[in-house]
Amino acid sequence: MTTQPAPAPQPGPAAPSAPYDLLYSQTEEELRAAVRALLADRCAPAGVLARAETGRPHDPGLWRTLAAGIGAAGLLVPEKLGGAGASHREAAVVLEELGRSVAPVPYLTGSVLATEILLAVACDNADAAALVGEAASGGLVCVPALPLTQAPGAPLPVPVHDAGGGVLSGTVTSVADAVAADVLLVLADTGLYAVPADRAALTPRVPLDLTRPLADVTLDGAAATRLADPASARAAVAGALLSGAGLLASEQLGIAEWCLTETVAYVRTRHQFNRPVGSFQALKHRLARLWLDVASARAAARAAADALATGAPDAPLTVAVAQAYCSGVAVRAAEECVQLHGGIGMTWEHPAHLYLKRAKADSLALGTAGHHRGLVADFAELPAP
Repeated sequence: MTTQPAPAPQPGPAAPSAPYDLLYSQTEEELRAAVRALLADRCAPAGVLARAETGRPHDPGLWRTLAAGIGAAGLLVPEKLGGAGASHREAAVVLEELGRSVAPVPYLTGSVLATEILLAVACDNADAAALVGEAASGGLVCVPALPLTQAPGAPLPVPVHDAGGGVLSGTVTSVADAVAADVLLVLADTGLYAVPADRAALTPRVPLDLTRPLADVTLDGAAATRLADPASARAAVAGALLSGAGLLASEQLGIAEWCLTETVAYVRTRHQFNRPVGSFQALKHRLARLWLDVASARAAARAAADALATGAPDAPLTVAVAQAYCSGVAVRAAEECVQLHGGIGMTWEHPAHLYLKRAKADSLALGTAGHHRGLVADFAELPAP
Protein backbone atom coordinates (compact mmCIF):
# COMPACT_ATOMS: atom_id res chain seq x y z
CA MET A 1 0.00 0.00 0.00
CA THR A 2 1.29 3.45 -0.86
CA THR A 3 0.28 6.67 0.77
CA GLN A 4 0.06 10.19 -0.53
CA PRO A 5 0.35 13.10 1.87
CA ALA A 6 -2.83 15.10 2.18
CA PRO A 7 -2.54 18.86 1.79
CA ALA A 8 -2.12 20.16 5.32
CA PRO A 9 -5.00 22.47 6.27
CA GLN A 10 -3.82 25.93 7.13
CA PRO A 11 -5.48 28.11 9.77
CA GLY A 12 -4.96 31.32 7.81
CA PRO A 13 -3.51 34.68 8.78
CA ALA A 14 -3.55 36.07 12.27
CA ALA A 15 -5.64 39.09 11.26
CA PRO A 16 -8.97 39.18 13.13
CA SER A 17 -11.91 37.75 11.21
CA ALA A 18 -15.59 38.56 11.44
CA PRO A 19 -17.27 37.08 14.52
CA TYR A 20 -19.06 33.80 14.00
CA ASP A 21 -22.83 33.83 13.77
CA LEU A 22 -23.88 31.13 16.24
CA LEU A 23 -27.62 31.81 16.08
CA TYR A 24 -30.11 29.93 13.93
CA SER A 25 -31.89 31.88 11.20
CA GLN A 26 -35.61 31.61 10.57
CA THR A 27 -34.92 29.55 7.45
CA GLU A 28 -32.78 27.14 9.45
CA GLU A 29 -35.48 26.76 12.10
CA GLU A 30 -38.08 26.04 9.41
CA LEU A 31 -35.79 23.43 7.90
CA ARG A 32 -35.28 21.92 11.36
CA ALA A 33 -39.04 21.72 11.91
CA ALA A 34 -39.57 19.95 8.59
CA VAL A 35 -36.80 17.41 9.18
CA ARG A 36 -37.82 16.79 12.79
CA ALA A 37 -41.45 16.20 11.80
CA LEU A 38 -40.38 13.74 9.11
CA LEU A 39 -38.10 11.83 11.47
CA ALA A 40 -40.71 11.76 14.24
CA ASP A 41 -43.15 10.17 11.80
CA ARG A 42 -40.81 7.82 9.94
CA CYS A 43 -37.83 7.21 12.23
CA ALA A 44 -39.09 6.29 15.69
CA PRO A 45 -36.52 4.51 17.89
CA ALA A 46 -38.41 1.21 17.76
CA GLY A 47 -38.37 1.29 13.97
CA VAL A 48 -34.67 2.16 13.84
CA LEU A 49 -33.88 -0.75 16.16
CA ALA A 50 -36.04 -3.15 14.16
CA ARG A 51 -34.27 -2.23 10.91
CA ALA A 52 -30.86 -2.43 12.56
CA GLU A 53 -31.59 -5.97 13.71
CA THR A 54 -32.13 -7.05 10.10
CA GLY A 55 -28.59 -6.06 9.15
CA ARG A 56 -29.91 -3.59 6.53
CA PRO A 57 -30.70 -0.44 8.51
CA HIS A 58 -31.15 1.98 5.62
CA ASP A 59 -34.71 3.02 4.87
CA PRO A 60 -34.91 3.90 1.14
CA GLY A 61 -38.33 5.50 1.54
CA LEU A 62 -37.15 7.78 4.33
CA TRP A 63 -34.08 8.70 2.31
CA ARG A 64 -36.11 9.62 -0.78
CA THR A 65 -38.36 11.87 1.27
CA LEU A 66 -35.47 13.53 3.09
CA ALA A 67 -33.27 13.88 0.01
CA ALA A 68 -35.83 14.78 -2.66
CA GLY A 69 -39.00 15.75 -0.81
CA ILE A 70 -37.34 18.14 1.64
CA GLY A 71 -34.35 18.75 -0.62
CA ALA A 72 -31.74 18.03 2.05
CA ALA A 73 -29.44 16.16 -0.35
CA GLY A 74 -28.84 19.27 -2.42
CA LEU A 75 -28.25 21.83 0.32
CA LEU A 76 -24.54 22.18 -0.44
CA VAL A 77 -25.03 22.14 -4.23
CA PRO A 78 -25.33 25.43 -6.16
CA GLU A 79 -28.60 26.06 -7.97
CA LYS A 80 -26.88 25.98 -11.38
CA LEU A 81 -25.97 22.34 -10.71
CA GLY A 82 -29.47 21.40 -9.56
CA GLY A 83 -29.15 21.98 -5.83
CA ALA A 84 -30.68 24.30 -3.27
CA GLY A 85 -27.76 26.71 -3.14
CA ALA A 86 -27.71 26.71 0.66
CA SER A 87 -24.66 26.35 2.89
CA HIS A 88 -22.99 24.30 5.57
CA ARG A 89 -25.15 26.02 8.17
CA GLU A 90 -28.31 24.42 6.78
CA ALA A 91 -26.60 21.06 6.34
CA ALA A 92 -25.52 21.28 9.98
CA VAL A 93 -29.14 21.71 11.07
CA VAL A 94 -30.10 18.56 9.17
CA LEU A 95 -27.27 16.64 10.80
CA GLU A 96 -28.33 17.83 14.25
CA GLU A 97 -31.76 16.31 13.68
CA LEU A 98 -30.32 13.12 12.21
CA GLY A 99 -28.16 12.82 15.32
CA ARG A 100 -31.19 13.33 17.56
CA SER A 101 -32.89 10.35 15.90
CA VAL A 102 -29.80 8.24 15.01
CA ALA A 103 -31.40 8.08 11.57
CA PRO A 104 -29.96 5.32 9.35
CA VAL A 105 -29.52 7.43 6.21
CA PRO A 106 -26.33 8.09 4.19
CA TYR A 107 -26.41 11.85 4.65
CA LEU A 108 -22.95 12.50 6.09
CA THR A 109 -21.22 10.19 3.64
CA GLY A 110 -23.37 10.99 0.61
CA SER A 111 -24.70 14.54 0.85
CA VAL A 112 -21.64 15.96 2.60
CA LEU A 113 -18.45 14.03 1.85
CA ALA A 114 -19.26 12.80 -1.65
CA THR A 115 -20.95 16.06 -2.62
CA GLU A 116 -17.96 18.11 -1.48
CA ILE A 117 -15.60 15.90 -3.49
CA LEU A 118 -17.73 16.17 -6.62
CA LEU A 119 -18.18 19.93 -6.29
CA ALA A 120 -14.41 20.40 -6.07
CA VAL A 121 -13.88 18.76 -9.46
CA ALA A 122 -17.21 19.48 -11.21
CA CYS A 123 -16.02 22.69 -12.85
CA ASP A 124 -13.43 20.74 -14.84
CA ASN A 125 -15.34 17.50 -15.46
CA ALA A 126 -18.80 17.11 -17.01
CA ASP A 127 -19.25 13.62 -15.54
CA ALA A 128 -18.70 14.95 -12.02
CA ALA A 129 -21.16 17.79 -12.65
CA ALA A 130 -23.76 15.29 -13.83
CA LEU A 131 -23.22 13.09 -10.80
CA VAL A 132 -23.55 15.95 -8.34
CA GLY A 133 -26.80 17.01 -10.01
CA GLU A 134 -28.28 13.52 -9.77
CA ALA A 135 -27.17 13.21 -6.15
CA ALA A 136 -28.68 16.60 -5.30
CA SER A 137 -32.04 15.50 -6.67
CA GLY A 138 -32.00 12.31 -4.63
CA GLY A 139 -31.79 10.22 -7.78
CA LEU A 140 -28.69 8.34 -6.68
CA VAL A 141 -26.41 7.95 -3.69
CA CYS A 142 -22.70 8.60 -4.09
CA VAL A 143 -20.40 7.46 -1.30
CA PRO A 144 -16.63 8.01 -1.09
CA ALA A 145 -14.64 4.81 -0.85
CA LEU A 146 -12.63 5.97 2.15
CA PRO A 147 -12.22 4.43 5.60
CA LEU A 148 -14.66 5.99 8.04
CA THR A 149 -11.72 6.81 10.33
CA GLN A 150 -9.87 8.83 7.67
CA ALA A 151 -9.04 12.19 9.25
CA PRO A 152 -8.43 15.61 7.71
CA GLY A 153 -4.77 16.48 7.70
CA ALA A 154 -3.70 12.82 7.81
CA PRO A 155 -1.97 11.04 4.91
CA LEU A 156 -4.41 9.67 2.37
CA PRO A 157 -4.09 5.91 1.76
CA VAL A 158 -4.23 4.90 -1.89
CA PRO A 159 -4.82 1.12 -1.87
CA VAL A 160 -6.50 1.14 -5.30
CA HIS A 161 -4.39 1.02 -8.45
CA ASP A 162 -5.18 1.74 -12.08
CA ALA A 163 -4.02 -0.97 -14.45
CA GLY A 164 -4.58 1.43 -17.34
CA GLY A 165 -7.62 2.95 -18.96
CA GLY A 166 -9.51 3.28 -15.70
CA VAL A 167 -9.45 -0.41 -14.79
CA LEU A 168 -9.15 -0.42 -11.00
CA SER A 169 -8.06 -3.05 -8.52
CA GLY A 170 -7.62 -2.91 -4.77
CA THR A 171 -9.47 -2.99 -1.46
CA VAL A 172 -10.63 -0.15 0.76
CA THR A 173 -11.59 -1.16 4.28
CA SER A 174 -14.38 0.06 6.57
CA VAL A 175 -16.29 2.20 4.08
CA ALA A 176 -19.41 3.64 5.71
CA ASP A 177 -22.76 3.31 3.89
CA ALA A 178 -21.22 1.50 0.93
CA VAL A 179 -24.17 -0.92 0.98
CA ALA A 180 -26.51 2.01 0.22
CA ALA A 181 -24.41 3.46 -2.60
CA ASP A 182 -25.25 3.57 -6.28
CA VAL A 183 -21.85 5.06 -7.17
CA LEU A 184 -18.55 4.85 -5.30
CA LEU A 185 -15.98 7.65 -5.53
CA VAL A 186 -12.61 5.94 -5.51
CA LEU A 187 -9.25 7.60 -4.95
CA ALA A 188 -6.69 5.66 -7.00
CA ASP A 189 -3.04 6.23 -7.78
CA THR A 190 -3.95 7.94 -11.05
CA GLY A 191 -6.77 10.16 -9.80
CA LEU A 192 -10.40 10.16 -8.73
CA TYR A 193 -12.83 7.69 -10.32
CA ALA A 194 -16.55 7.00 -10.25
CA VAL A 195 -17.36 3.29 -10.03
CA PRO A 196 -20.91 1.89 -10.21
CA ALA A 197 -21.50 0.06 -6.95
CA ASP A 198 -22.51 -3.15 -8.72
CA ARG A 199 -18.96 -3.45 -10.09
CA ALA A 200 -17.51 -3.68 -6.60
CA ALA A 201 -17.55 -6.60 -4.18
CA LEU A 202 -18.73 -5.59 -0.71
CA THR A 203 -17.74 -7.53 2.39
CA PRO A 204 -19.83 -6.38 5.38
CA ARG A 205 -17.97 -5.63 8.59
CA VAL A 206 -19.47 -5.90 12.07
CA PRO A 207 -19.96 -2.24 13.06
CA LEU A 208 -20.22 -0.81 16.55
CA ASP A 209 -22.92 1.55 15.29
CA LEU A 210 -25.68 -0.64 13.84
CA THR A 211 -27.26 2.35 12.07
CA ARG A 212 -24.18 3.16 9.96
CA PRO A 213 -23.03 -0.10 8.35
CA LEU A 214 -19.44 -0.65 7.27
CA ALA A 215 -18.10 -2.75 4.43
CA ASP A 216 -14.80 -3.52 2.73
CA VAL A 217 -14.92 -2.48 -0.93
CA THR A 218 -12.95 -4.69 -3.31
CA LEU A 219 -12.36 -3.77 -6.94
CA ASP A 220 -11.02 -6.48 -9.23
CA GLY A 221 -10.53 -5.04 -12.69
CA ALA A 222 -13.54 -2.74 -12.36
CA ALA A 223 -14.06 -0.28 -15.20
CA ALA A 224 -14.37 3.27 -13.88
CA THR A 225 -14.89 6.82 -15.10
CA ARG A 226 -12.06 9.23 -14.37
CA LEU A 227 -13.14 12.47 -12.72
CA ALA A 228 -9.89 14.18 -11.74
CA ASP A 229 -6.11 13.94 -11.86
CA PRO A 230 -4.18 12.84 -8.75
CA ALA A 231 -3.40 16.32 -7.44
CA SER A 232 -6.95 17.59 -7.89
CA ALA A 233 -8.34 14.37 -6.44
CA ARG A 234 -6.25 14.61 -3.27
CA ALA A 235 -7.16 18.28 -2.82
CA ALA A 236 -10.87 17.50 -3.28
CA VAL A 237 -10.78 14.65 -0.78
CA ALA A 238 -8.85 16.75 1.76
CA GLY A 239 -11.41 19.55 1.50
CA ALA A 240 -14.29 17.12 1.85
CA LEU A 241 -12.78 15.57 4.97
CA LEU A 242 -12.46 19.01 6.54
CA SER A 243 -16.12 19.81 5.84
CA GLY A 244 -17.23 16.38 6.97
CA ALA A 245 -15.39 16.69 10.28
CA GLY A 246 -16.88 20.12 10.88
CA LEU A 247 -20.43 18.99 10.19
CA LEU A 248 -19.99 15.75 12.12
CA ALA A 249 -19.79 17.98 15.21
CA SER A 250 -23.42 18.95 14.57
CA GLU A 251 -24.46 15.30 14.48
CA GLN A 252 -22.64 14.78 17.77
CA LEU A 253 -24.46 17.81 19.16
CA GLY A 254 -27.79 16.26 18.18
CA ILE A 255 -26.88 13.02 19.94
CA ALA A 256 -25.93 14.89 23.12
CA GLU A 257 -29.10 17.01 23.07
CA TRP A 258 -31.36 13.95 22.78
CA CYS A 259 -29.53 12.17 25.59
CA LEU A 260 -29.77 15.19 27.89
CA THR A 261 -33.45 15.83 27.13
CA GLU A 262 -34.49 12.21 27.61
CA THR A 263 -32.47 11.81 30.79
CA VAL A 264 -33.92 14.94 32.40
CA ALA A 265 -37.44 13.80 31.49
CA TYR A 266 -36.79 10.35 32.97
CA VAL A 267 -35.33 11.45 36.30
CA ARG A 268 -38.27 13.81 36.82
CA THR A 269 -40.74 10.91 36.66
CA ARG A 270 -38.71 8.03 38.16
CA HIS A 271 -39.30 7.83 41.93
CA GLN A 272 -37.20 6.35 44.71
CA PHE A 273 -37.76 6.85 48.44
CA ASN A 274 -41.07 8.47 47.54
CA ARG A 275 -39.49 11.33 45.59
CA PRO A 276 -38.27 11.91 42.01
CA VAL A 277 -34.67 10.78 41.60
CA GLY A 278 -34.00 14.04 39.77
CA SER A 279 -34.53 15.91 43.04
CA PHE A 280 -31.36 14.43 44.54
CA GLN A 281 -28.61 17.02 44.61
CA ALA A 282 -25.92 14.75 43.20
CA LEU A 283 -27.96 14.08 40.06
CA LYS A 284 -28.81 17.77 39.73
CA HIS A 285 -25.10 18.59 39.68
CA ARG A 286 -24.34 15.93 37.07
CA LEU A 287 -27.13 17.09 34.79
CA ALA A 288 -26.25 20.75 35.25
CA ARG A 289 -22.66 19.98 34.21
CA LEU A 290 -23.92 18.04 31.22
CA TRP A 291 -26.17 20.95 30.24
CA LEU A 292 -23.16 23.27 30.27
CA ASP A 293 -21.19 20.79 28.17
CA VAL A 294 -23.99 20.57 25.59
CA ALA A 295 -24.34 24.37 25.46
CA SER A 296 -20.59 24.68 24.83
CA ALA A 297 -20.76 21.93 22.19
CA ARG A 298 -23.53 23.84 20.43
CA ALA A 299 -21.33 26.94 20.25
CA ALA A 300 -18.39 24.92 18.90
CA ALA A 301 -20.48 23.08 16.31
CA ARG A 302 -22.21 26.26 15.13
CA ALA A 303 -18.87 28.05 14.86
CA ALA A 304 -17.51 25.23 12.68
CA ALA A 305 -20.58 25.27 10.42
CA ASP A 306 -20.45 29.06 10.07
CA ALA A 307 -16.72 29.02 9.34
CA LEU A 308 -17.23 26.46 6.59
CA ALA A 309 -20.21 28.36 5.18
CA THR A 310 -18.36 31.65 5.00
CA GLY A 311 -15.00 30.21 3.92
CA ALA A 312 -13.30 31.70 6.98
CA PRO A 313 -9.49 31.50 6.80
CA ASP A 314 -9.36 29.88 10.23
CA ALA A 315 -11.97 27.22 9.36
CA PRO A 316 -9.47 24.34 9.82
CA LEU A 317 -8.74 25.52 13.36
CA THR A 318 -12.43 26.02 14.17
CA VAL A 319 -13.27 22.56 12.83
CA ALA A 320 -10.49 20.96 14.85
CA VAL A 321 -11.70 22.68 18.03
CA ALA A 322 -15.28 21.56 17.37
CA GLN A 323 -14.30 17.95 16.81
CA ALA A 324 -11.92 17.86 19.77
CA TYR A 325 -14.73 19.04 22.05
CA CYS A 326 -18.01 17.71 20.62
CA SER A 327 -16.72 14.17 20.29
CA GLY A 328 -16.24 13.79 24.03
CA VAL A 329 -19.47 15.58 24.92
CA ALA A 330 -21.56 13.20 22.81
CA VAL A 331 -19.97 10.14 24.41
CA ARG A 332 -20.34 11.59 27.91
CA ALA A 333 -23.99 12.48 27.35
CA ALA A 334 -24.76 9.00 26.02
CA GLU A 335 -22.98 7.32 28.94
CA GLU A 336 -24.90 9.46 31.42
CA CYS A 337 -28.13 8.63 29.61
CA VAL A 338 -27.54 4.90 29.94
CA GLN A 339 -26.45 5.12 33.57
CA LEU A 340 -29.14 7.50 34.83
CA HIS A 341 -31.88 5.48 33.18
CA GLY A 342 -30.89 2.68 35.53
CA GLY A 343 -31.89 -0.87 34.62
CA ILE A 344 -34.10 0.13 31.70
CA GLY A 345 -31.18 1.98 30.13
CA MET A 346 -29.25 -1.27 29.89
CA THR A 347 -31.93 -3.12 27.95
CA TRP A 348 -31.87 -3.79 24.23
CA GLU A 349 -35.39 -2.43 23.81
CA HIS A 350 -34.51 1.04 25.12
CA PRO A 351 -32.87 3.24 22.43
CA ALA A 352 -30.11 4.56 24.74
CA HIS A 353 -27.64 1.97 23.46
CA LEU A 354 -28.16 3.16 19.87
CA TYR A 355 -27.06 6.66 20.90
CA LEU A 356 -24.10 5.38 22.87
CA LYS A 357 -22.92 3.29 19.93
CA ARG A 358 -23.38 6.16 17.47
CA ALA A 359 -21.51 8.51 19.81
CA LYS A 360 -18.66 6.03 20.24
CA ALA A 361 -18.45 5.40 16.48
CA ASP A 362 -18.55 9.13 15.75
CA SER A 363 -15.67 9.65 18.16
CA LEU A 364 -13.53 7.61 15.76
CA ALA A 365 -15.02 8.88 12.51
CA LEU A 366 -13.03 11.46 10.52
CA GLY A 367 -10.34 11.59 13.15
CA THR A 368 -10.25 11.01 16.88
CA ALA A 369 -10.41 13.81 19.41
CA GLY A 370 -6.69 13.27 20.01
CA HIS A 371 -5.93 13.80 16.32
CA HIS A 372 -7.88 17.05 16.28
CA ARG A 373 -6.20 18.25 19.48
CA GLY A 374 -2.92 17.69 17.71
CA LEU A 375 -4.12 19.87 14.83
CA VAL A 376 -5.17 22.58 17.27
CA ALA A 377 -1.70 22.44 18.84
CA ASP A 378 -0.07 22.71 15.41
CA PHE A 379 -2.22 25.70 14.44
CA ALA A 380 -1.46 27.42 17.75
CA GLU A 381 2.24 26.52 17.42
CA LEU A 382 2.17 24.72 20.75
CA PRO A 383 3.68 21.33 21.66
CA ALA A 384 1.12 18.61 20.96
CA PRO A 385 -0.36 16.95 24.07
